[in-house]
Amino acid sequence: MKLNFCTLFNANYLSRGLTLYESLLLACPDFHLYVFAFDDQCYDFLKSQNYTHLTPISLKQFEDKELLNIKSSRSVAEYCWTCTPSTILYSIINFELDHCTYLDADMFFYSNPALLIEEMKDKSVLITEHRYTKAYDQSATSGKYCVQFMTFKNNPSGMEVLQWWRNACIEWCYARHEDGKFGDQKYLDDWTTRFECVHELQHLGGGIAPWNVQQYTFSKSNSGIVANEISTNKKFPVVFFHYHGLKFYENEIVSLTDEGYDISSETIEVFFKPYVKLL
Repeated sequence: MKLNFCTLFNANYLSRGLTLYESLLLACPDFHLYVFAFDDQCYDFLKSQNYTHLTPISLKQFEDKELLNIKSSRSVAEYCWTCTPSTILYSIINFELDHCTYLDADMFFYSNPALLIEEMKDKSVLITEHRYTKAYDQSATSGKYCVQFMTFKNNPSGMEVLQWWRNACIEWCYARHEDGKFGDQKYLDDWTTRFECVHELQHLGGGIAPWNVQQYTFSKSNSGIVANEISTNKKFPVVFFHYHGLKFYENEIVSLTDEGYDISSETIEVFFKPYVKLL
């Protein structure tokens, strides 16, 4: 099955977006990535490279009246969050896709994501938990689920959820906590009860990140990276790692995460060092 993905980033995240694309080339036999370029520099570069499995989309192509009406009221980050559901909707409608999976640009795939999407079976929407380590649990403020890997099928129930989310984000999407909302993310908290068609991903390999990496140990194998859940001794392949909060400074200084999460030397060796070199 051909997998359809979309993501959004500007020139500041270009190296991350290209690294995401390279990881898909290695992990996914058949895919296409639709990239919403949030500035001209990013769009012009992607257009000039003519990547085989990547289609760049400019803001001029993408932005509609509803988005432009609220753009000035949002910060750059808030506007990106606001646009997330709209990028998925645009991809599905304009490229006549039967499904589309949104990806954050700062992710890297180590195994075929088809493994995660197939878990949906007859459901129409797939969402992924943060799976916070207890000491870092921010579910109450940032939400139980992470807008990092979300699949929507092009059917009535999938499109209903997607349209609901787009409308909600256009109405309110800010980097503050207000009336149980936060950005585009807290909206997902009640989806499994609000909508019957939503599946919560069970595979632990979908969503390894700085806020939950303390729960696992890792080892490399011929086929990728194997994780071991410390509490259960359950082993599973790492499908993707979300490098949230990674920052570069002058003099080659790198900050692995901006939240003070405990990152073991093993995790740094297995994930962060190779990723930083690729960037």
